[in-house]
Amino acid sequence: MPRPYDIVLFGATGFVGELTARYLAAHAPEDCRWALAGRSPAKLERLRERLAGTNPACAALPLLRADSDDPASLRELARSTRVLASTVGPYLQYGEGLVAACAEAGTDYADLCGEPEFLDRMYVAYDAVARRSGSRMVHACGFDSVPHDLGAYFTVRQLPEGVPLRVDGYVRTGARFSGGTFASALGAMGRGRQMMRAAQERRAVEPRPEGGRRVRAPFGAPHRSGELSAWALPLPTLDAQVVQRSAAALERYGPDFRYRHFAAVKWLPVAVGGALAAGSVVAAAQVPAVRRRLGALFAPGTGPDEARRAKSWFTVRFVGEGGGQRVFTEVSGGDPGYGETAKILAESLLCLAFDELPKAAGQVTPVVAMGDALLERLQEAGIRFRVAAVR
Repeated sequence: MPRPYDIVLFGATGFVGELTARYLAAHAPEDCRWALAGRSPAKLERLRERLAGTNPACAALPLLRADSDDPASLRELARSTRVLASTVGPYLQYGEGLVAACAEAGTDYADLCGEPEFLDRMYVAYDAVARRSGSRMVHACGFDSVPHDLGAYFTVRQLPEGVPLRVDGYVRTGARFSGGTFASALGAMGRGRQMMRAAQERRAVEPRPEGGRRVRAPFGAPHRSGELSAWALPLPTLDAQVVQRSAAALERYGPDFRYRHFAAVKWLPVAVGGALAAGSVVAAAQVPAVRRRLGALFAPGTGPDEARRAKSWFTVRFVGEGGGQRVFTEVSGGDPGYGETAKILAESLLCLAFDELPKAAGQVTPVVAMGDALLERLQEAGIRFRVAAVR
């Protein structure tokens, strides 16, 4: 049956939610039928007023009330739209109901989740449901993990087909995080055993790559990269897993593909200090009382102001090898956690709603769901993908 909306943004009044709404207000086509959703009608009305201040057409935006604790409201929300996005985290705490509703309704779903345990649990519970309904369930549609997923794909496209490929990604950022991001990270750090159990349960049911293909994302060792003039520290984030799953799904990554993911740090003392600080936070997160105190340092719903975001940046450099060729590529942009994340999520929603896409259903990565269409959109939106050198 026809649905009243093309896109619904759930969690629109949160920090990244409002940035995403502002991007849609400025860039959605005139015939896009989109709506704002959240649990507070008063906050939604105030947001609509702010959006109308820059785009008068937004004065008529529909406002939909839904609550993560109200499954009926989430089912109604999912049935009302073709594409539904959630910016409401931590997703382990607030996300499952909306995933379930979209999988059952055949609604395409996107979020900003960087929590591996959540993705694994949602795959086990709802991938088969979404495949039957035709829903694309696309997690990690922000800085986690689109620049890395699309960047690795962009790099692979520069290399020969049908041969073993090796790609390493090196991330550099100059940015601050929000309270919501910090809360999600703390929650994940304190759930090591649960995370491992969820990963094991997923591996037990997830199909292996077809045709005997081999796909790996090992945890690389710290090293000095002379080509990048930087120290490389392995990053235990979701990004490498997302790249690995794209490679497992697509033959273009070759018969034997390996991806490693690193933070690039120019100065050794900074690298050592950063590693020690991260280790200290992980250790502290194992104690619930300490974890709560750390979480109180950055209140959810808060984040860097516009002036700080304007100075923020990111660069991800990739080194790809295969078939006797060696290629260097780069993905770069502005504020990674908020400005560019909102842009990436909004363009992903427009891509899912309006572009001609590969046939896909179930829990899929951004590359598998949107591939070249999203790559083209992000390039037009100002995120740079370039080939630096080929040897």
